[in-house]
Amino acid sequence: MADPPRRWICNDLLTFFMLLGTLCAPGKGQIRYSVREELDKGSFVGNISKDLGLEPRELAERGVRIISRGRSQLFSLNPRGGSLVTAGRIDREELCVQSAPCLVSFNILVENKMKIYGVEVEILDINDNFPRFRDEELKVKVNENAAAGTRLVLPFARDGDVGVNSLQGYKLSSNPHFSLDVKSGSDGQKHPELVLEQPLDREKESAHDLILTALDGGNPVLSSTVHITVTVLDANDNAPLFTQSEYRVSVPENTPVGTRLLTLTATDADEGINAKLTFSFRNEEDKISETFQLDSNLGEISTIQSLDYEESRFYLMEVVAQDGGALLASAKVLVTVQDVNDNAPEVILTSLTSSVSEDCLPGTIIALFSVHDADSGENGEISCSIPKNLPFKLEKSVDNYYHLLTTRALDREETSDYNITVTVVDRGTPPLSTENHISLKVADINDNPPTFSRPFYSTSISENNPRGVSIFSVYAYDADSGDNAQVTYSLAENTFQEVPVSSYVSINSDTGVLYALQSFDYEHLRDLQLLVTAKDSGTPPLSSNVSLSLFVLDQNDNIPEILYPTIPTDGSTGVELAPRSAEPGYLVTKVVAVDKDSGQNAWLSYRLIKASEPGLFSIGLHTGEVCTARALLDRDVLKQSLVVAVQDHGQPPLSATVTLTIAVGDSIPDVLTDLGNHNTPAEPQDSDLTLYLVVSVAVVSCVFLGFVTVLLALRLRHWHTSRLLQTSTGRFADMPASHFVGMDGVQAYLQTYSHEISLTTDSKKSHLIFPQPNYADRLISEESCEKSEPLLIPDNIHTYKEEPGAAQVSFLFH
Repeated sequence: MADPPRRWICNDLLTFFMLLGTLCAPGKGQIRYSVREELDKGSFVGNISKDLGLEPRELAERGVRIISRGRSQLFSLNPRGGSLVTAGRIDREELCVQSAPCLVSFNILVENKMKIYGVEVEILDINDNFPRFRDEELKVKVNENAAAGTRLVLPFARDGDVGVNSLQGYKLSSNPHFSLDVKSGSDGQKHPELVLEQPLDREKESAHDLILTALDGGNPVLSSTVHITVTVLDANDNAPLFTQSEYRVSVPENTPVGTRLLTLTATDADEGINAKLTFSFRNEEDKISETFQLDSNLGEISTIQSLDYEESRFYLMEVVAQDGGALLASAKVLVTVQDVNDNAPEVILTSLTSSVSEDCLPGTIIALFSVHDADSGENGEISCSIPKNLPFKLEKSVDNYYHLLTTRALDREETSDYNITVTVVDRGTPPLSTENHISLKVADINDNPPTFSRPFYSTSISENNPRGVSIFSVYAYDADSGDNAQVTYSLAENTFQEVPVSSYVSINSDTGVLYALQSFDYEHLRDLQLLVTAKDSGTPPLSSNVSLSLFVLDQNDNIPEILYPTIPTDGSTGVELAPRSAEPGYLVTKVVAVDKDSGQNAWLSYRLIKASEPGLFSIGLHTGEVCTARALLDRDVLKQSLVVAVQDHGQPPLSATVTLTIAVGDSIPDVLTDLGNHNTPAEPQDSDLTLYLVVSVAVVSCVFLGFVTVLLALRLRHWHTSRLLQTSTGRFADMPASHFVGMDGVQAYLQTYSHEISLTTDSKKSHLIFPQPNYADRLISEESCEKSEPLLIPDNIHTYKEEPGAAQVSFLFH
C-alpha cells in the first residue's frame, strides 16, 4: 500500500484531470462534460452559460431550464455563476451498474426561443466499492483420489467499480496441496479456480482451510476475503458431465409466470450415490434468484416473476450439477428476453401556449413536446400526427421533440378555441397509440365592425305624441367578443330645417332605443331622416351607420276652416241674391273650406243643418255649392237664412258651421221694394195668433203711443233712404246675384235688408227681426251643385250657435 503523502498527490492529480475533462469541446448539437461520482451537492460540472453563448444573468431571463425524462434530476443550474452543478451526490454504480462509460443525457431548454440543447455528462468512477464475495465461508469437497491438476471452481468476487478500480485479481493463502489459477471468462469476469498440486490423503488430513483474497486496482487497493474449507472425500472417480457447456434460450417478455424455459441435462458414469445429481445456481445475483427457479432434481428452469425487456434484456447464470460423491460440473445458461409491444408511446408536454391572438403569423409556435416509446426495434418506432383539417402542423426538432405550429391566420369568429389531438402510434403488432389533447384559445382582436340587422330602417309615430315616448329600437351585432363587441349607439349631428336632429329625438347609447324629445306636429313636420351610428369599444374602435326614416302620422286635430263666405270685420252681414226666375239647380253661392289635416281627416262634406224655408235650397255633399232645389214661388219669403255645417271624416269627426243669408229678388232695389210693399198671406194657423196680437196691441197701444211715433219717424227715414238707393240701381245692375254685396256705400243698407221680415195682411202688423249671423272658422269645397242634400237634416248634426252679442228686435206695424 502506498504511503499517505503519495496517495494524496495521486488523488489531487486525478481530480485535476477529471476537471480538465469538463472542458471538452461540445460536438455538433451536443454539449459534453464529465464529473466524478460522490461529489457534494452543488459541485461544479461545467460552464453552461458560456457553452450556450449566454451571460450568467441571462439564464433566468431567458427561462433556461433542464428537462429530463424518466429519472430524478441529477444536475441543476447555478444562475448566479452560470454553471451546471450537481443536484446531489451521484452514485455511478447505482446509476450505470458496470456499464462503461457511464453517460447521463438530458436537454436544456431556452424557453424564450423554445430551443433545445443536448447535454451529455460522463460520470467518472472512483474506488469506493470493495470487491465482495457472495458468502463469507465456502465449503468445497474433493475426492482423495483426485489427480494432481484437478481444478475446483471457486466463487468469484464482484466489484461495483469499473476500469482500474474494478476487480484485478485474487490471492490464495499458502498451502502445499493447492494453488490458485485465475481465468477470464467471455464476459470479462475473472474466475478463480483451486488447482490440486499434490495428491490428497484423507486419512492424514481430511480438511484444509484456505483464505481467498480478492483485490482491486484502486489507490488505495481495496480487498475482501472468503474462508474456504476443503473437505476430502472418499474416492469418486467420475464427475458429472453436462450435455452442453452453454445453454441459450429466448423467451418473449410477456411469458406467463411459472413457464418452464428449459431443462438442463447432465450425466455421471458412477453408480449409486455417486451418480445422483443435484442442480443449483452458483454465484447467482439477487435478480436471478428473484426471477428464476431451478428444480434441483430435474434441472428445469422456470420463471417466478414477470420478465420485462425494458428492465433487463438478458440474464446470464451458472448452473452446477453435483453428484453424491461431491464431484460437480458447471454450465452457462443465457436467457434472452424478446421485446413485445407492451408499452404505448407517451407524450410529454415541455412548453405550451394556452392562448394565441387571431392575427398571429403562420409558423407561430404553439407547443413543444417530446414523444417516447420504451419498446425497442419496430415496437419503439413511433409516428406523430394531428388532424389534417386544423390550421396547424407538426415540425420535428432535436431528438424526439416536436413543435406544434400554425399554418395560416386564425379567425376567432369562425373558431374561438381548438382542441388539438396529438396522436402517437408505434409500429408494433398490434400497434399501440396514445392521444394527448392540447387546448388552445384564440384571443380576439377588433376586426369586425358592428352590423345592423337591416340595411335601413323606417318607422312612424303619430303626431301630438307625449314627450319622452319610445319611438323605435335599432340593434347592431358585433361578431367580436368582450370590449370589442360592446356596442354604443349615437345619432349623427345632422340638421333639419336648420335645427339639430338631436332636438327632435335622442337615442339610448346602450340599448339603441330612440325617444321623442318633443311632440310632433304633422302640419309642420312630416318626416325626419336620421343617421344612426353603432361603434364598438375596441382599439381602435370600429363603427357602421344606418339610415332611419321617421314618418309623422296625421291625426284629426284641425277643424275645417271656412274660406268663403268670410267673416266681416265690421259687424255687417253678407247677402247672396237668388233671382225669382231661378230654375231648380240654379247655383246661388258656394261654401269654400279647407282642412289642414291630410287624407281622410281632410276629406270634407257639406250639409244644411237649418233652413228658414226647408226644401227650397240644397247643397252639394262634397262641393259645398248651394243651389235651388225647386222654382221660387211668390209665397216664399224674401230673406232666406241657411246654416251650413262642414265636417271632416276623421275619428272623431270635427266640423264648423256658417250662416248664409240669401235674398230672393232680381236686383237689390227690387228686393227692397218688395220688402216694403208686399204683404205675405196669412197662414190659416196664424188667425189665433193675430187675435192675441190685436188684443195685446189694444191694451198697450196707449202706453206705447209715444214710442210708436218715434219708430214711425225712423221708418219714414228708412223709406227715404231706400228711395235714394233706387236711383242708384244702375250702379248695381251688372253685379252678379251670387256675389257678396258689402261695399262701403251700401253696406249698412244691405245689412238692414238682410234682416228677417214677416208681414201679416190680416192684422196689418209687420214683424221685423235683426239676427246676428253665426260664422265658423274653416271650410273645404270639392263637388258640384248637382249632388244636393235634402234641406232637412238629422238631429245628430249639431245646430248652429249664435255668437255672443247677437240681438233680436221686433217691429210691429198697424
